[in-house]
Amino acid sequence: MTDAATLAQEFWWRMGTNQWALAAGLFAGNIEIIWPQSGEVIGSADDFVAINENYPSHGKWSFKVKRVIGAGGHAITETEVSDGTAKAFAVSIFECADDRIVRITEYWPEPFAAPDWRRQWVTTRAE
Repeated sequence: MTDAATLAQEFWWRMGTNQWALAAGLFAGNIEIIWPQSGEVIGSADDFVAINENYPSHGKWSFKVKRVIGAGGHAITETEVSDGTAKAFAVSIFECADDRIVRITEYWPEPFAAPDWRRQWVTTRAE
């Protein structure tokens, strides 16, 4: 049985090909992709492919996995996503069974400037 961390890494590698159906090939038939911030749930591989094919972008998408944590049926990834112009970070929670991804819950946080009041206690990273 393939563990979730391996499936998550394979998912992001396939996403990097920009062949959305290839990535969706890892999904179980009852896939759920949940975006809690907008309240959306993607309930099929076909809908996942359509969303990615129609997403407005400035170029080819790239996906740089910064970290993968997990084993067994669960994994979490932190991934930098870019279309060459825009850059975002996704935190994705993968749930897997029978060598398939059955659920991904994704958080797409908006970047914000560090507030001045805590500068004395932090350093900032230029990414």
